[in-house]
Amino acid sequence: MSAPDPTPTPTVIAVVTTLPDRAAAQDLARALVSQGLAACAQISEIESVYRWDGALQQEREFRLLLKTRAALYPRLEVAIRAAHPYELPAIHAQALGPVYGPYARWVEEQTLAAGDDAA
Repeated sequence: MSAPDPTPTPTVIAVVTTLPDRAAAQDLARALVSQGLAACAQISEIESVYRWDGALQQEREFRLLLKTRAALYPRLEVAIRAAHPYELPAIHAQALGPVYGPYARWVEEQTLAAGDDAA
């Protein structure tokens, strides 16, 4: 049995938002990954039920799940808000852990160009 890897595992988070169509989700995913704010993005079609302006809504949306470092959340949120078509976008993060060390380090490598939480 090999010894555990002593390299600290970066804190990886999943940031989720929803968008009105696949093209908007793809555009935002490409922009955030190309800027190094997210290591990768996954897009899935969902159906959402919610109350808006006092009326019950039910519509198709696209969930965008982004994997990044916790330190980048503030900058990622700003970038999502700036590009998002919704008046009130859902933007939330969840810590992922434990995370397979080599994968966590890959996420870190892919987002290092974006720097840390200092804008």
